[in-house]
Amino acid sequence: MTTAACPKAMVHGPCGGVQDDGRCEVGDAACAFVGLDAPDLPPALPVGTRPGPSLAARELAQLFATRAVIVADLPCEALSADGQRAAAAALAGHVDAALLGDAPWARVQLPPSQRAALVAGEGVRPWAGLNCRDRNRVALEGELAGLAALGVPAVHCVTGDHPALGHRPDAGAVFDLDSTRLAALAATTDMMVSVAESPAAPPRDRRAARAAAKADAGAQVCFVNHAGDAGEVREFAAAVKERRPALRLIACVPLAASPAGLQRLAAFVPGAVPRSTAAAVHAADPVGTAVRAATRTAEQLLAVEGIDGVDLSAAAGPGEELAIAGALALAAAALGGGS
Repeated sequence: MTTAACPKAMVHGPCGGVQDDGRCEVGDAACAFVGLDAPDLPPALPVGTRPGPSLAARELAQLFATRAVIVADLPCEALSADGQRAAAAALAGHVDAALLGDAPWARVQLPPSQRAALVAGEGVRPWAGLNCRDRNRVALEGELAGLAALGVPAVHCVTGDHPALGHRPDAGAVFDLDSTRLAALAATTDMMVSVAESPAAPPRDRRAARAAAKADAGAQVCFVNHAGDAGEVREFAAAVKERRPALRLIACVPLAASPAGLQRLAAFVPGAVPRSTAAAVHAADPVGTAVRAATRTAEQLLAVEGIDGVDLSAAAGPGEELAIAGALALAAAALGGGS
């Protein structure tokens, strides 16, 4: 059932945008899911109906079985094909995959399948992002088919922030599905399926169970959104692995090397930017300091039992995209990515 009071028309809430006081990410109303029992999930796909993983998905799974996986966000101009290629080229050989998500300052982007093709053309494994905010289920099915046809190894399924929060509040919100139902749909393809969960967002005591529910719907990987410290991640990882030991966890690591990047990052992940990350932008060598701070944070998170990889997450100000891509490449290389 859909919770009518949810602006995202979610069935499997709450999303990761719940404020510290329990308010919805949109307006001043309380989150429609806080305080409610989680609704029943649709049954997982019956055994035998899921296709076998593609060669690219098998290669990514083998990498998980070998060592920690190092992923990085792709900092680039959202509508620039050349910018996508240049950023991907900077990451090539240093990361195991580039996560192609979206951000409040760049809601209008090239289609996921086109972005994935541009990144793959530069020798970087694309981890395509797909959100429910911008497309109905028919369009989502088409994008999934396009990504699978391109041989994309993995797709990241998110509900998406409400458009009222981004730079295009004039756009209508679709939300025909939510991330859990999109993960179930993506599981009918031959790609690896990932989702996200936010251990720092209320209600914190339900976040591990929600990650487990997404695993039951078809997710194989969960990106652990930015949290306050390694202790919070450790508690979440233990609770998730107790419920679903096979669900792989990738912890997000913030990186900021400029005031503009820090401002965007702090707005994107309020309350979860480490002090060392914020301090880097004022150092004499902001890029080098940012790389070292992100590397230390990543090493701390990789030492947490149950964490299977990290996602180096950075925001770039206008014109800073290539410099930030270079910083991400340095941090990834220090962590052994792409080897």
